[in-house]
Amino acid sequence: MQQRYVGNSGLRVSALSLGTMSWASETDEQDASEILRTFVDGGGKLIDTAASYSDGRAEAMIGSLLGDVVSRTEVCISTKAGTSTSDGRRSVDTSRNAMLSSLDASLARLGTDYVDVWFAQSWDGNVPLDETLSALEFAVRSGRARYAGIANFNGWQSAKAAAVAGFPLVAAQAEYSLLQRKPEAELVPAVEDAGLGLMAWAPLGRGVLTGKYRSSIPADSRAARTDSAPYVEPYLEHQPSSVVEAVSMAAKGLGRTPLDVSLSWLLAQHGVATAIVGPRTPVQAKEILAAQLTRLPPEIARALEDVSEHA
Repeated sequence: MQQRYVGNSGLRVSALSLGTMSWASETDEQDASEILRTFVDGGGKLIDTAASYSDGRAEAMIGSLLGDVVSRTEVCISTKAGTSTSDGRRSVDTSRNAMLSSLDASLARLGTDYVDVWFAQSWDGNVPLDETLSALEFAVRSGRARYAGIANFNGWQSAKAAAVAGFPLVAAQAEYSLLQRKPEAELVPAVEDAGLGLMAWAPLGRGVLTGKYRSSIPADSRAARTDSAPYVEPYLEHQPSSVVEAVSMAAKGLGRTPLDVSLSWLLAQHGVATAIVGPRTPVQAKEILAAQLTRLPPEIARALEDVSEHA
């Protein structure tokens, strides 16, 4: 798998990163172990997680696999702090105290002395930006994190953070796919200008771009589960069928899969350093890693963009 630099930094990650949002909730340790080994054997490098994923249990699961399934030196780990969920309600707190306390807890669960990239997971309008950035800077200067970044900031927020920070931010995370192209308007130009690399999450439109929802909702899919259906429903409710059909048609003509076409398109976009994929099962992981990830013919890429712009 291709290794790519993140923005203007010297950090290199794999074109595909392994997202762990489903770990310890939908994905058990046995499947996680197989997914991780398959990912690393396929050339994968970066494992992405967050303190908020399964209330920290995703990080703990990664920690239990380090050493036994893969060595710490085989992988890069990124995690995030600043958000939590209680009684189904999401809260944001990127204060210095909350951020650094969360990082220490993350390191303990992961069983490591440092993470490769640490993110502020959300913009917090109640906390001065300087304070949030001071926590990121302290983590880097103290060796708890090798690099720092921001996640789910919009364009002006990202530009401000990069300008105000007294140290280099290297990455930004945002949802980006053929079904979610909002980052192109402001975020992508902002992070490119600031020298940040974009780590795109939900690059398969929360699974919809694989084509598996074209005729029905599979019984084993996220959309069929009461707890995870809200994650997928936005792209089913708005009937983005024209984009899915265009991707499927392009895939058929190229002899590739819709998954491969969707990821290949994304990885060719400006500023994108890596696509964070989140296979819930070993079968899904193998399907993803079988993708060619080669640049689409220009006329195919333009046709997909035209359809997705007007969907």
